[in-house]
Amino acid sequence: MPLWTIYHPDDAFSDTDKAQLAAEITDIYAPFMPRFFVGIVFRSVDENNLFVGGVSSKRFVRFVLEHIAREFPNRDASRRFIDRVNQVIAPYIRDRGLDWEIHIDETPFDLWSINGFYPPREGTPDEKRWMADDRPSPRTHD
Repeated sequence: MPLWTIYHPDDAFSDTDKAQLAAEITDIYAPFMPRFFVGIVFRSVDENNLFVGGVSSKRFVRFVLEHIAREFPNRDASRRFIDRVNQVIAPYIRDRGLDWEIHIDETPFDLWSINGFYPPREGTPDEKRWMADDRPSPRTHD
């Protein structure tokens, strides 16, 4: 699953912005995995609790992405993905004069379950079923 935690100034996003951005982020992954794998948490941070370079910041957004469902096979693939993310977030971040950073952690696939089920491997019939049903179910990899 990708889990995004977005640390942002209090006034960076409206509720509508959050819903639209979450949908656009999910769309990045939807061709490759079930949509319900994608989780996004918006964490508002008061300027007195967000420092960059030792100085309080009202204009910095930090994207922390945790990837479990997929791994990047090489540097070029990770760069293509990051470029796509930068493209998607630009109207919400760059175009509003905010600074940002993206950081991705990859967790081993075998250290993950959803609703007590072990997710199916990429491209398997079970994963295709999870995508079509948009929910986890018992028949998965072992």
